[in-house]
Formats: sequence, C-alpha cells, structure tokens
Amino acid sequence: MIHITELRLPVDHSPQALDAAILTRLGVPATALHGFTIFKRSYDARKNSALSFIYTVDAEVADEERVLARFAGDQHVRPTADTSYHFVAKAPEHLSHRPVIVGFGPCGIFAALLLAQMGFKPIILERGKAVRERTLDTWGLWRKNILNPESNVQFGEGGAGTFSDGKLYSQIKDPKFYGRKVLHEFILAGAPEEILYVAKPHIGTFRLVGMVEKMRQAIIELGGEIRFSQKVTGFDIQNNQIKAVHLEHGEVIACDHVVLALGHSARDTFEVLHEAGVFMEAKPFSIGFRIEHPQSLIDSARLGPHAGNKLIGAADYKLVHHAKNGRAVYSFCMCPGGTVVAATSEPNRVVTNGMSQYSRNEHNANAGIVVGVTPEDYPGGPLAGIAFQRELESRAFVLGGGTYEAPGQRVGDFLAGCPSTELGKVIPSYKPGVHLTDLSSCLPSYAIEAIREAIPAFEKQIKGFSMDDAMLTGVETRTSSPLRITRGPDCQSLNIKGLYPAGEGAGYAGGILSAGVDGIKVAEAVALDYLAS
Repeated sequence: MIHITELRLPVDHSPQALDAAILTRLGVPATALHGFTIFKRSYDARKNSALSFIYTVDAEVADEERVLARFAGDQHVRPTADTSYHFVAKAPEHLSHRPVIVGFGPCGIFAALLLAQMGFKPIILERGKAVRERTLDTWGLWRKNILNPESNVQFGEGGAGTFSDGKLYSQIKDPKFYGRKVLHEFILAGAPEEILYVAKPHIGTFRLVGMVEKMRQAIIELGGEIRFSQKVTGFDIQNNQIKAVHLEHGEVIACDHVVLALGHSARDTFEVLHEAGVFMEAKPFSIGFRIEHPQSLIDSARLGPHAGNKLIGAADYKLVHHAKNGRAVYSFCMCPGGTVVAATSEPNRVVTNGMSQYSRNEHNANAGIVVGVTPEDYPGGPLAGIAFQRELESRAFVLGGGTYEAPGQRVGDFLAGCPSTELGKVIPSYKPGVHLTDLSSCLPSYAIEAIREAIPAFEKQIKGFSMDDAMLTGVETRTSSPLRITRGPDCQSLNIKGLYPAGEGAGYAGGILSAGVDGIKVAEAVALDYLAS
C-alpha cells in the first residue's frame, strides 16, 4: 500500500474524482489502481480560498516498489505504515487472581476490553450505575435539581466522556497507532465509519450510550465481569504489593493486579489511596467559565462565505492568550451547536461542562474559557488541588442561589465589572438554570484579570467573540485531574507493585481518545507482567 497525503478536491466532488486524483498524483493508469481507503479527510475553508476537502489515502497499486522508487524523498508519497493492532500476550490457563479494574469510563472500558480479548477475564468495579440508569439520574439534576452523588455526569458507566461532545481526536503521540484500535472498536460498537478518517471525529452523547452498552456486552461475552454500584473504599497493601481491594458493602476481593481508571472526580478514592501511602503529587490544571455565543456567529467568523455548508458542519475554534500577569488563558472542550451542562458530583457545589449531540444543531456554541493554575497556587500537598476546586465550586453554588442553578453574567457586564440583571440575545443553555450575578468573586482575582484581558483579545480572531450579550456561566474546574498518581515505565505505581494508575484521573490522559489509548497501554503492561510472574 502507498500512503498519499495532500490530495485536494472541491467539497462537492464526484465519487470518481478521488480515484482520478490518486491516478494523477502517482502517474499510473486506471488499471494499476486496485483500490484505496481514506485515512484522513480535513477541509480548507479559509475565506479567500475555494472550499475544499484535503485527503490522505492508502492506495493499493500494481508494481508498488517501482512507483515508490519514483517518489523517493517525497514526503507526501511513502509506504503505508502498519496501523493494525497486534496483541502482546495471551492469558495463561491458570491465574492466581483475575485482574481488577476500578472505574468504567473510556480508560477502564479499553483496559477491560483488551484484557478480555487477551483472555484475562477482568473484574470491573464501577461505583456508578449502568449507562441508561445513570442517564436518568443525570437528568434528575438537570430537570429537577436532584443530585445523586454516585450516579451523575462524572460517575457511572462510560465516565464523564458520555456526557460530552464525544470528541475522538487528540494531540498525543501515538507511534503504535493505538488510537486506530480505539476507533475500530467504537465502529464495531456502532459508531459511524467516518470517525476513522474525518479530521475531528465526534460521536455525541446519544450514540455513545448505545456504544458503551455494546462494548460492555463484548467484555462480558469474553469472560469479563462488570459490577455496578460497587464503590472501592480500601486497598490492602502489604510489603509494597497490592493484595486486595475492599468494597463499600464489606466484600474483599483478593488481587495482585489493579488498574486505577478512576476519572478526575474520584476525590474520595484519591484520599483513600493517599492514606494508604500510594505515591501521588499535585499537578497543574485549569479553572474558568463556560462562554456561549450564537453558533451562527462562530460559523460566520470562522467560515466566512462557507458558513452553513452542511458538508463541513458547525464551526469550532481553538484560542490561546498569554495575559500580562503571566497567566495563559485558552478555550477548552469547545462544543459546536451544543449545550452547557451541570457536571457536579458533590452536594452543594456547581460545576459546568459542555456537550453536543452528533448533529451539533443546537442554537449556541459553547467552550470553556480557562486559566492555567499550578501547585504554587494551591500549596499543601497532593490533595491541595482538590480542596482548591471544592472551594471554587462551593462559591459558585452560593452565587447561583443554592439550588444547583449556575451563576451567570453577560460578557459586556463581566468586562465592565458590574453584575448582570437581565439576559440579552444569547439565552444560556445550562440546566437546571442560570442565576444572573457578578462572577468576579467566583475565581481568584488573577484568573478574573486574565480572562477580562483575554476575551477582547479573542475578538481579534473571532469577530463578535466579546459581544455584550454572550453568556458566561461558572464554574469550570474539572478540566483535568488536580493530581498525578505517578507511575514508572512499566505503568505501575512508583511504590506499590501491582497498582496501575491509568487514564485521566491518574493524570495520564485528557479526553476520550487519549484515555482509551492509555487503557490499552496499561492493559498490555498488566498482561506482560502476568506472563513474567
């Protein structure tokens, strides 16, 4: 196969046009092209250029070696890399203990799936409920202001990524193409095949629900065991080796390989691990607000005359500003045509996040506008970041009226330093609702100062970004885990053998795709350690 990049065609091209472009690029006759697959498709929608798709393809042609020889040194025509997944191990017939996975978000799902595919029959412990029951509990907060601390946006089958935009792209280095394995498994579970090649694939919440159920069933059919509402409350560690996990209802499960796929909001479990002596350290994360604009404004600013073209869909953005006070402000988890959602997992606290459906056809665009913070901002050890997050979330709860409504403010009022008393043209999408106020007391003064400087700066890139009627909703605090459960090259805890910190909660991922990739890496490490024992 030959890997060809930078094939440019009009977005409304005919099905035969890509074949012709491949033949022209390689300089071969039609009879020499035996077939091709699309590896990637992005688009160029710059205002002063024709709207076009840019393809990367893998083509099967006659006399490949001769063709490749003609393009020696051409970075756009080269041999196709092997992107297929190869299992590193097969489970022995007898195991002293089955591997245990704590958490069933994207990382836990892929760690479980890979171990099951290799024959290790893992036991998965998820503190929350199955995804459809969990969805009902989540709606209970959004529609009735009723929070279930064990079943919500953060906890339950599918993890926090289930209630998100379902983004499936990442900037992680992936030399072994584990990301392709993740995408292939999603397709088997019902995702559209386009996620393999579109530049910024996404699925959306409704599709993710059904996919998660199918992946769960695949794990069960391979011998895995998934237990819901099973909260881990203790770890039996002897001579720096994990020996068992303790469940809330009293059961003890003997084990010598435990994958910690906790997610970034398992604060009580972090505390238990810290008390047990597991090495961890504070790490940077970000805090801020959600901002909402009309999606039509973003489309117009980003796509110009191409705005509204259904072939390219709703526009997104990615923004960064370095403020005078030394803080970096950036857009986070941008959701085109989406909604702002209540994402708290603890009583009397307010947390925001963003989500979209596959169609991305809601009226507003939203994104986090967040400021980077470091352990210097919250000194006090590995758990200090959690206390810092809780303080900000509690402030937001009070400012929102104490009912899980979120505090909100029009951008014009925020920049002017005065509280909002009425909405403008942008109606906030957050449920249970928004309580208008002054957001300046929600975050530390350095964060408010940096965001006030950043929003007008972003206006220079997106016309209308600082419009008076755009809406800010607070607070965004769970951009990533506030700590890292540090691991070594073998993916095991630095000081506890058999404990495998993984995914976003342990500080090794950020989003669905990278969490899934990390789950694969850790599953391989577990499997190889079994064989070496």
